[in-house]
Amino acid sequence: MATLIAPITFSPGLDAEALRKAFQGWGTDEKTVIAILGHRNVHQRQQIRKVYEEIYQEDLIKRLESELSGDFERAVYRWMLEPADRDAVLANVAIKNGSKGYHVIVEIACVLSADEVLAVKRAYHNRYKRSLEEDVATNTTGDIRQLLVGLVTAYRYDGDEVNAKLAKTEADILHESIKEKKGNHEEAIRILTTRSKTQLLATFNRYRDDHGASITKKLLDNASTDFQKALHTAIRCINDHKKYYEKVLRNAIKGVGTDEDALTRVVVSRAEKDLRDIKELYYKRNSVHLEDAVAKEISGDYKKFILTLLGKED
Repeated sequence: MATLIAPITFSPGLDAEALRKAFQGWGTDEKTVIAILGHRNVHQRQQIRKVYEEIYQEDLIKRLESELSGDFERAVYRWMLEPADRDAVLANVAIKNGSKGYHVIVEIACVLSADEVLAVKRAYHNRYKRSLEEDVATNTTGDIRQLLVGLVTAYRYDGDEVNAKLAKTEADILHESIKEKKGNHEEAIRILTTRSKTQLLATFNRYRDDHGASITKKLLDNASTDFQKALHTAIRCINDHKKYYEKVLRNAIKGVGTDEDALTRVVVSRAEKDLRDIKELYYKRNSVHLEDAVAKEISGDYKKFILTLLGKED
């Protein structure tokens, strides 16, 4: 379930006018920006952007970029983009970050449906005049290149059919591949980049039954290379993406310093999908409400905006 609280009826014209007013005079009225944009769903935000441009002959997103700054600006900018376009931007930033960004590419390719991944690739074409596959391939080598290019190229079957015999065979193949640290990973890559999610879940369950531990546990014990870490992320995202995101959020706000990029990415991309479920998982795991944990770690308008998207009202 989503955390976003959006009105059923709204006026894009009135919202555009109020935003324009918030930008005028000395400084920006950030409170109004948060009150409006933090409570509008994706379709409403696109309507506001369209009407704003028609009335004022300027792009609302560009205006927001010039009016806001820091983590708050980045969060609002990503929130204002359509989901496929947002993921295209996230993928591009991840590619530029090298090995530190591989998990974001894996997330996009493994959490989204086949049609959603296709939409991201189209958005990437339009924005960067290159394909996502070619940028991933140009910036990687070896096994990690094969895995990432395979994941972003895949158009997985979406059905519920399961082949139990295949699940057994491929659970054994994955076991051998993980065991051999420097082994041949081609088969593991083939399985993870071509099988349907339903089939893969059957394979992961069979792995646990046959080998006495989950495949992610086994991989975590061995995850020393970028390839093994990416493999681990792919399996976690396919297996249970909500649990995966709970851990991303936990890691983002624990320890010294906050990973604002990770926090923004998860909150902005899941607020209209399943952030409420992720929050419940967080509470079960940590006995603290996510919004309370987040509130201690960040500040200012960025904090107000993120808490609004988390569904916490003042």
